[in-house]
Amino acid sequence: MTAQTALFALATSLLWGLADFGGGLLTRRTPALTVVVVSQTIAVAVLGAVVVATGGWHEAGPQLWFAVAAGAVGPVAMLSFYKALALGPMGVVSPLGSLGVAVPVGVGLVLGERPGLLQLAGIAVAVVGILMAGGPEFRGAPVQRQAIALTLLAAFGFGAVMALIAESSTTVTGLFLALFVQRVTNVAVGGTALYVSVRRGGAALPEGGRAVVVAALPALAFVGLADVAANGTYAIAAQQGPVTVAAVLASLYPVITALAARGVLKERLRGVQAVGAGVALVGTLLLATG
Repeated sequence: MTAQTALFALATSLLWGLADFGGGLLTRRTPALTVVVVSQTIAVAVLGAVVVATGGWHEAGPQLWFAVAAGAVGPVAMLSFYKALALGPMGVVSPLGSLGVAVPVGVGLVLGERPGLLQLAGIAVAVVGILMAGGPEFRGAPVQRQAIALTLLAAFGFGAVMALIAESSTTVTGLFLALFVQRVTNVAVGGTALYVSVRRGGAALPEGGRAVVVAALPALAFVGLADVAANGTYAIAAQQGPVTVAAVLASLYPVITALAARGVLKERLRGVQAVGAGVALVGTLLLATG
């Protein structure tokens, strides 16, 4: 494994963790679909300018269908995850959502990657740490089957996006175009879902109306652009390879989200979360030294 793989994969986990934290805060006041559509629309505008400036249009080719697929799967996964969180309990849903790492890791193994023993140990330790950092609940009321089903659907979707975006380009300028296509698809799918929701009586605006959304535009821009940047850094990490290692390091984002909640909202980490963060760090070190 190259140092660049670890660097870009860890940058991915940082960006995804902060984007999830910001998105979680925003959805407390604003409908989740509106957060997705507005944040991704901002990302489309920025990426469109980047593609024009870098000449990324010349990189168009059949591989962009991977970006289209990633763009279609992403909103479905995110909305399934939000719905599962609403059904709860969050302490079960959040860790299970991290199981999406199995998809890109499985793809890497199918494509012939064979991690060394130290890396395999690092993968196992890091995944356990990621699950623990989500704060799993081992007691309490039974979890609804619908919540489990939606969480697993979301996890598969998150993992599929990682696998698909890694295949969508082979150059940096091509990556800009792929990310642009992915986000346009995100907006199309999310916008359609929002339209259907409104037609069925759902709310598109929060209490306080449009002014609340306008005031939140900087935060929405951060969420959208951080998510885009995370997809970009992951694609680079996966191209540097191996995917089995890049995917696990990139999936450390629940640790970042938990730490952000601790630092900003003063939420106390549960014992299992603190231990999980430490275990994930040990797994990261094993992967880096492997």
